[in-house]
Amino acid sequence: MRSPIPLVWIALLALLLLPTAAGRVLLDVAGGLILVVLALPVILGGVGWIGWRLLQSRMRTCPACGTVSFATSGSCQMCGAELPTTSSTGSAPSSGSVEDNAVPASAATIDVSAEELD
Repeated sequence: MRSPIPLVWIALLALLLLPTAAGRVLLDVAGGLILVVLALPVILGGVGWIGWRLLQSRMRTCPACGTVSFATSGSCQMCGAELPTTSSTGSAPSSGSVEDNAVPASAATIDVSAEELD
C-alpha cells in the first residue's frame, strides 16, 4: 500500500491558510457543509413533530371499545359502533347538546370508603 503524498496535504493546507480566492471558496464550502450537518437534524425533527401532530389529529377513539384508528368511515373497524364526528376545527368532538355538560360532578364521582380486613 502506498501512503498518501504529503505534498497534496501541504497544498490543501496552504490553500486554506493563504488568503487567496481558492482558500476562501474552500472555507465557504466547508462552512456551508458544517451548517447543513448541524441544522439538518433540527429541521428533520421539526418536520417529524409536525407530521406526528397531524397524524394524531386525524385519529379517532371508539367510545365503545377504545380502539384508536384512522376513521375513514363513520363506524369503528373493530366493533362497528358509531364513531364521534369532529367539529369544523377538527380538534374536539361535537356534542349533541349542552345537557352533556350539565351533569353535576357529585353524580359522576365514586365514593370510596376504607375497610379493615382481618
